[in-house]
Amino acid sequence: MGTTLKNQNYIQEEINSRLKSGNACYHSVQNILSSSLLTKNIKYKIHGTIILPVVLYGCETWSLTLREERRLRVCENRVLRRTFGPKRDEVTEEWRKVHEEFNDLYCSPNIVRVIKSRRMRLAGQVESMGEKRGGYRVLVGKPEGKRPLARPRRRWEGNIKMAIQEVGCGNDWIYLAEDRDRWRALVNAVMNLRVP
Repeated sequence: MGTTLKNQNYIQEEINSRLKSGNACYHSVQNILSSSLLTKNIKYKIHGTIILPVVLYGCETWSLTLREERRLRVCENRVLRRTFGPKRDEVTEEWRKVHEEFNDLYCSPNIVRVIKSRRMRLAGQVESMGEKRGGYRVLVGKPEGKRPLARPRRRWEGNIKMAIQEVGCGNDWIYLAEDRDRWRALVNAVMNLRVP
């Protein structure tokens, strides 16, 4: 399934590749997802076992911007629209497409929440490695030299701090990750948070 790595840490090409593979999986099962013979729960399980793993392969290392988060949500919403089908409006008695009611129809975290929780889970594992391991030094270490002028790109560690701040637990993630039970609770809280 290979990932695409660049020396400048641009992940747009990797996300394009993941979305392209996810679209191929989606088109291979779209007739099943639109079938009236299967329940919505079974269709959602098909989505979670066939399409989502392909799209989310290697997502623990992604440092997403808002534009990339939106593209991932659009991809997921298209599949969910096919799964849930149209909805009948109670007032006008007309059929319409489902847009933002996915949280009400099926209580499962959206794709961005899943990525954030997986990223935090990986951060907890890296923190437990210790200072002598290469992964820990790459994650926590500061590069030497001057950075170029302009606004710095969002870093992986910055995404971890933002996810912890969304839950309301400060931003010292290394200290928080030392307590495994508390960190596990934070990962679950980030997954189940109901903000876009």
